[in-house]
Amino acid sequence: MASKPLFEMPEGDYAGDVSCKDAWGILENNPAALLVDVRTQVEWQLIGQADLSSISKEPLCLQWVTMQGMNKNFIDELQAALDERGVAKDTPLYFMCQSGGRSKMSAMQCAEMGYSQCFNIAEGFEGELNEQKHRNSISGWKVAGLPWTQA
Repeated sequence: MASKPLFEMPEGDYAGDVSCKDAWGILENNPAALLVDVRTQVEWQLIGQADLSSISKEPLCLQWVTMQGMNKNFIDELQAALDERGVAKDTPLYFMCQSGGRSKMSAMQCAEMGYSQCFNIAEGFEGELNEQKHRNSISGWKVAGLPWTQA
């Protein structure tokens, strides 16, 4: 008997991958555009967060996984947060994680919910690993020089 996968990829399509700088440009110029950070609370606290205060915005932070594993309530939490903010189904939504994996899956899940402009920030907050298997040197929000803060 085959085991059930931890996550089944949604069938719907998301709007695609964008760079950190492209996402920042839209966030900066489109008042409705929203950044959704799907990393863990530990990542937000220890590694940092995108700082959107200079454009009078604040990221929506929802854990796609938690320290206990998959966040089975992610879809419901995302829908509630989007409803609370009055986000329209055609609002540009930019999903970010550490390096682009979780954010791609969460963008796809959001597209399944009927949102038509769900983008994955492919480089993530920290980017890909370098030869020494360290992040924050090749790509990502921080390497791109975009505003960020650390608690």
